[in-house]
Amino acid sequence: MPATILVVEDEPTILSLIEVNLRRAGHAVQLAPDAETARRLIQTALPDLVLLDWMLPGMSGVDLARLLRSETRTRRLPIIMLTARAEERDKIEALDLGADDYVTKPFSPRELLARIKAVLRRHAPEATEDVVELGGLRLDPATHRITAGEAEVALGPTEFRLLHFLMTHPERVHGRAQLLDQVWGDHVFVEERTVDVHIRRLRAALESSGHDALIQTVRGSGYRMSAT
Repeated sequence: MPATILVVEDEPTILSLIEVNLRRAGHAVQLAPDAETARRLIQTALPDLVLLDWMLPGMSGVDLARLLRSETRTRRLPIIMLTARAEERDKIEALDLGADDYVTKPFSPRELLARIKAVLRRHAPEATEDVVELGGLRLDPATHRITAGEAEVALGPTEFRLLHFLMTHPERVHGRAQLLDQVWGDHVFVEERTVDVHIRRLRAALESSGHDALIQTVRGSGYRMSAT
């Protein structure tokens, strides 16, 4: 599935190059020429990943990354640093403060896309187009198809996103608030009980094949998807 990627870069030529290649790869792109603009965008809605230039006007990219890592809401936000600084000590500094990867300029757009995919696969597998299989269910994000054995399962867009998230994070218990943030987006304000409604719809769609049992209710905590 396409990811929302925030690009924080003050050089217009590089910004345009990155934007074109990200959009061509199917991603949604947000652009910020400086750290303050990036902070405002992040406060409105969390992106799936941030491409962050080291040298920015005003607050540096390193200081912004450090700030994001210090706040609970953005602590796990994937960050890839983009910089012309290729010294080992600079890479170590960026990685030590919590950057997930470090790409030096000039860079190949293909390499950058590969690095983005690798980071998303680690942090947000539901944001990739990898096929997911669990307990006889198969979900293909690229074709938006779900099969249970030989039968195809029809789901609405919200139930599809919910199932995709659960399948890519098996065996973990997810609270309602967490599911709202991950599936609906942390900028959407709806009641937590909305999650229960969509879980019921999802189970109903999977009931005929018996796969509704994969979605387990953990009393007092939330929901878990398990093939055992």
